[in-house]
Amino acid sequence: MSAAPIVSAPEPGLTYRLVSGLIVFPLFRVLFRGSTYGLEHVPLSGPLVVASNHGSHLDPPLLGHALGRPVAFMAKSELFEIPLLGRVIRACGAYPVRRGASDREAIRTATAKLEEGWATGVFLDGTRQANGRVNNPLPGAALLAARSGAPLLPVAIVNSHRALGSGRLWPRLVQLQLRVGAPIPPPKSRRRPDLDTTTALLQERINALLELEPPRP
Repeated sequence: MSAAPIVSAPEPGLTYRLVSGLIVFPLFRVLFRGSTYGLEHVPLSGPLVVASNHGSHLDPPLLGHALGRPVAFMAKSELFEIPLLGRVIRACGAYPVRRGASDREAIRTATAKLEEGWATGVFLDGTRQANGRVNNPLPGAALLAARSGAPLLPVAIVNSHRALGSGRLWPRLVQLQLRVGAPIPPPKSRRRPDLDTTTALLQERINALLELEPPRP
């Protein structure tokens, strides 16, 4: 495993700032009375793997705009073909992964974003969880960190599963909070035992952040 290269984080562009200021933050801060905790743990430069629980479709924009630096996410390549939407999500750090792409191809694409200095977001379970916790974590975040040498940042998104979980058409206006833990070093190697150890530690840290006294609805 090589150390992460020293690369500056990309500067947020105008589109990113507009999306943050006009859409994400008004929804997060006002509609959902959102708050953040632990932002002092966020490295503001260099590659970073942001690992989180996943409770709803609210999670990518919140994680991408509320940590003090842009966070890139995978998105289906078809979305980039929609003229306005494609430009917006690309400006916000999304990168295309074609439908049916292999896990290896997706990992290579994400690693390339890290090499450019991006923070790259990974939902540990891969899919939304009804209880909002990390239940069956996959080793993708740990593998990205092992390949790139980037540290891992555990983030807990509190209450998003209650606000707009699977099956809900309209949001419930509960209080949301992002809780950021201290960074975790990348795995010692790409061997599965090392990846599993780091993945289990991420699961433990994120679920512990979720278990802190929650905001009341």
